[in-house]
Amino acid sequence: MKARENTRSKNKNGGLKSKTQKFKASMLKSYYGNPMKDMKLIAITGTTGKTTVAHYVHEILRAAGEQVAVLASDQPFKMSMLHKFLSDAWKAGANYVIVTVPAEGLRDNVFHGLPVYIAAMTNFVTAGLKDISPDEYLRDEKTLFDMNPEVVVMNHDDINYDTFASFKGTQQTLLYGLTGTDVKILSSKLYPKGTEATLSVRSEIMNVATFIPGEPAVSYMSAAVAIATAMGISASKITDGIAEYNPD
Repeated sequence: MKARENTRSKNKNGGLKSKTQKFKASMLKSYYGNPMKDMKLIAITGTTGKTTVAHYVHEILRAAGEQVAVLASDQPFKMSMLHKFLSDAWKAGANYVIVTVPAEGLRDNVFHGLPVYIAAMTNFVTAGLKDISPDEYLRDEKTLFDMNPEVVVMNHDDINYDTFASFKGTQQTLLYGLTGTDVKILSSKLYPKGTEATLSVRSEIMNVATFIPGEPAVSYMSAAVAIATAMGISASKITDGIAEYNPD
């Protein structure tokens, strides 16, 4: 009986929190004048690599001549901070905004009411989870992909891919990785101060290089290529953008 009461209490509190967040989202949208009507939102999530992918995409869009703003952090942020960022980006003339979001932010519904253009998930590394179970993590991630993004980008190599394979975009769903069907990693070379990779992008060969060393960089570059490909950005601008990003 006690366990049942605790469950009811948890569900009730969760429902109240959800209603509060939705009301807050409506107020913030009204206060800032709904800047998203003139911008496209690219949301990137996952246990690792989301910040690096966000910066790759940022540089790719800049190389393509787009006005873009990025909010990239591995730490959760409040809904008010997100709406302030979107307003500032709109005032600066951005037509694209890139936001990374950990599962905690999705649990708090920070994107509520916002149109999501692209939702990308880098990976699901259970060893990297803190204070949250794999089931809770997936439930939180689902809140983003349930927002009907036009494009969904997924890591087909992820050991847990089957658990989120149902996430689909309303217009496109792109898979990347060694077994990717849209962006496939053909080969890679690792150097002390950088990484190169040869990719098959919808049957076209693309060579990319980054200042970031290590095998994970190959996957992160592939994710960025998949996102940019969905947007119709040319191969030359994609390679230029990835090469431009230097975290040092």
